[in-house]
Amino acid sequence: MQPLEVISVNIWQVVISLCNLLLLFLLLRKFLYKPVRKMMAARQEAVDEVYRKADEALETAEQERAEYEQKLAGADAEARELISVAQSNARQRSDSIIKEAEDRASGMLRRAENEIELERSKATSGMKKEIAGLAVELAEKLLEREINEDDHRSMIDSFINSIEEDGGSDVGNWQ
Repeated sequence: MQPLEVISVNIWQVVISLCNLLLLFLLLRKFLYKPVRKMMAARQEAVDEVYRKADEALETAEQERAEYEQKLAGADAEARELISVAQSNARQRSDSIIKEAEDRASGMLRRAENEIELERSKATSGMKKEIAGLAVELAEKLLEREINEDDHRSMIDSFINSIEEDGGSDVGNWQ
């Protein structure tokens, strides 16, 4: 019966093996499982913290990007406004320069017209005096006598007035 003894189950050995297994389980649980579990929990917390910080950084980056886009849009609008104001100012300045040039030109034209009128009146006055002088000389030669200066002037003035009443066509030919 030897072969059965080898195969036979000894209850005390099974109980001792189970007690050993239970004792080994309790020792491993106390000294290995709990610290490993604690370390795993700490690692999980560290990983969670990294993910939380990454999410916060991503959220902050999104907020900053949104603020940047708003500032960029504001800068674009401000630039368009500045360009519009500059164009408006340039148009106003251009209009004022053109108006000032037109005013100067019209002033110069008025002065030129006034000078022309003054020269015309001087020329007319000079012609009247010259005609009067020639008429006096001619009349003296024709009459061979000396005519009173006042009488002669009144005759010349009446002659000139009659020419002016006719439209000044004879006087205009002298110019």
